[in-house]
Amino acid sequence: MYQIHYLNSISPKGKALWTEDYKETEAIADAQAILVRSAAMHDMAWSPNLLAIARAGAGVNNIPLQKCAEAGVVVFNTPGANALSVMELALCGMLLGSRDVVAGINWVQENKDDPDIAKKVEKGKGKFAGHEIAHKRLGVIGLGAVGGPLANAARKLGMEVWGYDPYISVEAAWHLDRHIVRVKTLEEIYANCDIISLHTPLLDSTKKMLNADAFAKMADGTVILNFARDLLVDDDAMEAALKSGRVHRYVTDFPNARTASMEGVIAIPHLGASTEESEDNCAKQAVRQVMNYLENGNIINSVNYPNCDMGVCTKAGRITILHRNIPNTLSKFTTAVAEEHINISDMLNRSRGEYAYTMLDLDHPASEALVQHLSQLDGVLRVRRIR
Repeated sequence: MYQIHYLNSISPKGKALWTEDYKETEAIADAQAILVRSAAMHDMAWSPNLLAIARAGAGVNNIPLQKCAEAGVVVFNTPGANALSVMELALCGMLLGSRDVVAGINWVQENKDDPDIAKKVEKGKGKFAGHEIAHKRLGVIGLGAVGGPLANAARKLGMEVWGYDPYISVEAAWHLDRHIVRVKTLEEIYANCDIISLHTPLLDSTKKMLNADAFAKMADGTVILNFARDLLVDDDAMEAALKSGRVHRYVTDFPNARTASMEGVIAIPHLGASTEESEDNCAKQAVRQVMNYLENGNIINSVNYPNCDMGVCTKAGRITILHRNIPNTLSKFTTAVAEEHINISDMLNRSRGEYAYTMLDLDHPASEALVQHLSQLDGVLRVRRIR
């Protein structure tokens, strides 16, 4: 029996996927798996019982990834499960940035008690005039689960779309509209696009990628959309670009103390994944990934260990080993198994940075002595006997 703890409310459609081998627990110390959405875990303590943490969503800034890796706790997220919701809001943001809808709505609310508001509307609406998006050039930075569908949707709305993504997968590329212009540099996006939408992960190399140098390459009146990560944009540089007119509107799903009061900013309260469908999809994906790991040892969509999938075990035994990525480790594992006179029928080893994962399918069940032997080897963080 596996025990599951929820740090946040999780969609019932996800919970419904648990089998009779799983039950909810209120005690974190008893849990083999934790499901979380936004709860901060950096200062949280947990017991050695914990095997997995699943984030029902994409971002994992609230989870201490290295601490988990060192404890042999695999952290999962659910990339793509909320992609459609985020894409639709980005599309909405593009329209809000081009048409002065927000200011117009606010003006109506300010004048709602005026008995002559209908006449006043006809006189006042001119100051809220905007631009059509048809025939405008959209630059999409990152053509993955959100950026790719956004680029396709924009093409259907009559826009010219330029895309930049040096790491695009073959699968993502197959799904792109053939008329999307692939460019090799960010500078081409900055210099040529009327609207620029960010859909790239936050890395050391992308932090504050939209800075003073980037804005200097853009034409006046550019609209910037940020439905990816707050820190992709330098707030000081953005404020200067808005004041100079280089940027016409900045639409962001990540308001902070600066941007929330910045003139020219449309700040949305992180609603990208806030749809019932998105929450259902994220929960269902998180539950499936946790069940697959606990029952089969397979890792799919981990953010601190490599993905490693050998399907359902059909052999007499399976052992999985979370370990540091150091030389000669694999040979030590195979030697330890051979000393027990057990044949390895199949094996998979993957690494990710400092950490690695090894799965061993055996012709005979592994003994407790073998598990203990493997656990004591240098660099080993956790050994599990799946069957």
